[in-house]
Amino acid sequence: MKRTILIIGILSIVVVFSSCKKFLDVEPKTNLSEEQLFTSEVGFQQALSGVYGQLASNNLYGDNLSMGFVSALAQNYSTLNSNADVALQQTQVLNYASAEVAGYTNAIWSASYGAIAAANKIIANTETSRSVLTDNAYALLRGEALALRAFIHFDLLRMFGPEYTAGANLKAIPYKKEVNENAEIPSTTADVIQFALADLKQAEELLLQADPIVSSDLRSRRNKLNYYGVKALEARIKLYSGDMDGAAAAANVVVNSTKYTFVTPEAAGAVSTGLVVRDRLYFNEQVFMIRVRDILPTVQRYFRFRGALGQTLTRTSANFAALYETTSGGGTDIRFLFRLEQDGGNLFPSKFWQASTATTPITDNLLDQYVPGIRLAEMYYILAEAASTPAMGVEYLNTVRQNRGLSNLATDITATALTAAITKEYQKEFYAEGQLFFYYKRINSTRMQFGPSMAPEQYVLPIPDAELQFNPNYGN
Repeated sequence: MKRTILIIGILSIVVVFSSCKKFLDVEPKTNLSEEQLFTSEVGFQQALSGVYGQLASNNLYGDNLSMGFVSALAQNYSTLNSNADVALQQTQVLNYASAEVAGYTNAIWSASYGAIAAANKIIANTETSRSVLTDNAYALLRGEALALRAFIHFDLLRMFGPEYTAGANLKAIPYKKEVNENAEIPSTTADVIQFALADLKQAEELLLQADPIVSSDLRSRRNKLNYYGVKALEARIKLYSGDMDGAAAAANVVVNSTKYTFVTPEAAGAVSTGLVVRDRLYFNEQVFMIRVRDILPTVQRYFRFRGALGQTLTRTSANFAALYETTSGGGTDIRFLFRLEQDGGNLFPSKFWQASTATTPITDNLLDQYVPGIRLAEMYYILAEAASTPAMGVEYLNTVRQNRGLSNLATDITATALTAAITKEYQKEFYAEGQLFFYYKRINSTRMQFGPSMAPEQYVLPIPDAELQFNPNYGN
């Protein structure tokens, strides 16, 4: 389709065709053509808001890549529960040949490449329409768009590409830098990593000079892929590719910035009354988060709080006791104490409990309507894994444990025990958040907690049929 229509404001992008042949179909209050949109700084900002809006859609981080599909893959929910969401049961048993799983993967693939196409339009037009942008606006807009392109491609790689150690030179996914209708040869896993890191390098250079979060602690910049979000993503990607020194260096930039602080037990366990709201997402730990204004119906449908007539995606009390190790000191963990709650007789994970509604304005006091993208604890886990000795690594891990209400692990810990402890932390920290399946894949785990034995190929989701039919370049 020759003419691309972009979205004004925060709205959904529905992508038609495959990653290499797509257009954006929208229903905004006001439509502007691409030529009109990129004639002003305001137009660029609106286009970028459209990309963030797509990330917030149910097809991506508003559901499928957070509390929904990917969390079900990671065995975060039990199909033995009679109230379990029927729509995720084939996902839970890893039946990748099912229509259910195909529906989710098709939606994720299409929406991801739609958001990438929109980011690519912004990146291209920051050069062709450079004259309408101030230097600061150019750096912010281009920097964020480049970072978003890397962020989305990397999650596509983690889902549809092979694990890095065994599959670095195997074809994975197309890394799209232009919007066109051409079938593109999929990049290898190593090339996707290289392209993403190159985008992040450009983004870092641009945002370091222009991002207000560098010189001040602006909460509003946390729902943008800001400078520290870029460094955190760099740490995540470098760890995935085995670059331990590079991952640690990037993670240290985030940690040493002192912009992010661990939640206090008082905030995590606050009784929600009036203006006082329990901080279930640990807001000050969020390096990058995604605003999902209409998250309430999804959460009610999945977790059935406030008496909603939905499903109950949860696990048994015994499972939660095992997850948080309550018989061996874990009963003091604030994640166990305050993120598992009762409502109408149902025990459910309350991380995404919503005190706000779709009409609630964005203020400094808003502690919900967000989905975590990258959080502070992950930087400490990366530093623990990348440390040169187990004794050094456990110090980083103990920092998180102390702030979660747990006792310190011994400093004479073995490398094997440290790895096991890091895994337990990922399981607790990222429950129902969408990161755990990718962690299991990266370490090539032979079993997921509460799940079956796993072969490496079970961590690779099938490329959608529509893409394979349109793009003949996946063969060897």
